[in-house]
Amino acid sequence: MTTPANPAHPATVLLGAQAGRQSIPVCDHYSGVEARMRKSLQLQDEMRGEFGHVVFDVTLDCEDGAPVGLEREHASLVAQLARETRPGARVAARVHTVDHPAFANDVATIAGEAWDRLCHIMIPKVESVEDVEIAARALDAAGAKDLPLHALIESPAAVQRAFDIAAHPRIQSLSFGLMDFVSAHGGAIPSSGMTSTGQFEHPLVVRAKLDISSACHAHGKVPSHCVVTEFSNTDAMQAAARKAAREFGYTRMWSIHPAQIRPILAALAPDEIEIERAGRIISAAVAADWAPISEDGVLHDRASYRYFWQVLERAHQTGRSIPLEMRQWFVTGDGSDSA
Repeated sequence: MTTPANPAHPATVLLGAQAGRQSIPVCDHYSGVEARMRKSLQLQDEMRGEFGHVVFDVTLDCEDGAPVGLEREHASLVAQLARETRPGARVAARVHTVDHPAFANDVATIAGEAWDRLCHIMIPKVESVEDVEIAARALDAAGAKDLPLHALIESPAAVQRAFDIAAHPRIQSLSFGLMDFVSAHGGAIPSSGMTSTGQFEHPLVVRAKLDISSACHAHGKVPSHCVVTEFSNTDAMQAAARKAAREFGYTRMWSIHPAQIRPILAALAPDEIEIERAGRIISAAVAADWAPISEDGVLHDRASYRYFWQVLERAHQTGRSIPLEMRQWFVTGDGSDSA
């Protein structure tokens, strides 16, 4: 089925109240040692050439990456690496906690010197909206008034406040910090709760994951799933990512090793049958000027069109091939694939 010439963009027609929902890469890759940070940025550029757009973020880490006593030097390095990236790259920085002595310098240096090359700033161990406000004011003072914040939720009290934190207008995404969350329970959660399978079984961990995901979806933010530390086990990595996406509502996931990036992309991507069906339904919807249609005896209207359009968006984000008739909506004005 062909689409009319110059049809309205589906996102304009369908999203409505969801127009403010954030769309960012499904994988967030962390590195903090200089050699690994450089290799991560190089890999992002290589995969950008492969897929035609950026398929994962690179977050340069100050919290775990900065040697003790050399926090200022590390912040300067992160700012330098961010400035060296070419236009269109997606590079972020994880700074120290808002109560850490290095926090103010992290933000002043990294956001102050490289705000125009950054996609966001990650704040670890966020406990409350007040922590978000502190970070937002620091960014504003550094001249980065439009730079989004991501918050890492790592304690039971922070989980309790997840909905309030997600509601903050500066927040773009919430991440779940599994290891700190488990250890914050003083042994009440066994170590198995930190494994690739056990984290989906212990009731307190499951509840935290669902609360964070629900908070994000309630406020149009992106829920980002925690790391899987068994980075050499690709099957465990993909199984955890798939479960997080399909049963817990997470649309993004952390990577801590380059070998995890492609498994995350594969796990969070729609399958080929779903992509093909989504293309067929959206094509028919466009031809019907978005009126209801019947597909294999099933009624579809704008509610289901919205879902199938989001399938195509997710396919694009994860580097999957888009049906030919849909590709016009995933290119920029100069004809290149959009980021």
